[in-house]
Amino acid sequence: MWAAIKARLRRSKETPPPPTGNPPSSAPSSTGTAAISPAENPEYFTEGFLGTRLKEARLEDVLDDLEIALLESDVALPVVERLRRDIKKQLAGRKLRWGVEVEEAVKGTLEASIRSILSQPPLDLAAVIRAQQPKPYVVLFVGVNGTGKTTTVAKLAGVLRDQGLGVAIAAGDTFRAGAIEQLLVHGERLGIKVVRQQEGSDPAAVAFDAVQHARARGLDVVLVDTAGRQHTNENLVEEAKKIRRVVAPQLTLFVGDALSGNDVVEQATRFQEALGVDGLVLTKLDADVKGGAALSTTFVTKKPILFMGVGQGYADLRPFDAEWMVRRLFAEGEAA
Repeated sequence: MWAAIKARLRRSKETPPPPTGNPPSSAPSSTGTAAISPAENPEYFTEGFLGTRLKEARLEDVLDDLEIALLESDVALPVVERLRRDIKKQLAGRKLRWGVEVEEAVKGTLEASIRSILSQPPLDLAAVIRAQQPKPYVVLFVGVNGTGKTTTVAKLAGVLRDQGLGVAIAAGDTFRAGAIEQLLVHGERLGIKVVRQQEGSDPAAVAFDAVQHARARGLDVVLVDTAGRQHTNENLVEEAKKIRRVVAPQLTLFVGDALSGNDVVEQATRFQEALGVDGLVLTKLDADVKGGAALSTTFVTKKPILFMGVGQGYADLRPFDAEWMVRRLFAEGEAA
């Protein structure tokens, strides 16, 4: 993300507004990379009680370039507006030379703002599950087709098993035989029971059976997979509501694909409105070079990102790390 923002800011610097007078012969070229001083171009700066500062019009140019770069990085408009306000608040009235100083000020403010959006109190899910009485603790997974939801269920099952918890999986995607078979393969590899019924069965009944199975065997947690559903499909949304009524999950997780950009924001918002979600899981986050999906989804839904998918292996589902995300967003490099 920062690479794209920096490139746009530098393009803006290379095409400054025309000066009001003839610059000194020693002034650097407008196409160079040296910082421009107030004496060299008064169009940028004004004198005030606080000293030399960027003019309001030039600050708006900076913010306009910032907005375009953020939108191109899949950052949703409400987030762009928040970041723009933060930048304006920090830069207005500051004594800065156009060029490197402005760039560094923008970067520092952006980092702080994005860190505040992404940072959430950590959730020790294993500890929460252990404290649950009566058992089992139920986690319901929802999301659209093709986001890696079923694989995420298996990954989290493996993570919790490795933390010493007794786990069962409910194969609630009964519309797709492949999903049931997929979970059976994962269950065999992980040594975890997968509760299932025939294709086309009532998903709520499968979830109920899984909870009863876990309760009878003293297991700690049940992970309930569901059919991938478009948020506009009212029948499937009603089905998910029925599952919630039947098993009363303690945690409902929306699983979204980070590579789908602003679509994942719309999806998460609709699921939040229709079902209510407690947290987010973003898959393929390691492949998202833009980074806007993570920032936008948590900001718009006001829900924390609890887990992130960063690979194909069972160990590649990790607790979300805001600092890891900030480092990726602000890694130095050229914009694509």
